[in-house]
Amino acid sequence: MNSLRIFTWWFLVGSLMAAAVILIQGGIRDIIVGGEPLWEVKLVELSTPILGGGLLGGCIALILNRIRKPDS
Repeated sequence: MNSLRIFTWWFLVGSLMAAAVILIQGGIRDIIVGGEPLWEVKLVELSTPILGGGLLGGCIALILNRIRKPDS
């Protein structure tokens, strides 16, 4: 259960970091300025990097946790 909690925490942190990078790079401005509805194209374009950042953060945290504390 501890691994799930670690993965969830770092998944959220990684997702928020990826969303922050997209925000800084102007991705949110593209959504607001763009004429097409949010649910057509931009939602998919933004959700995949955010989920990817979350998965990267969560998986790296699990790997580092496993290296730091091996099962006895």
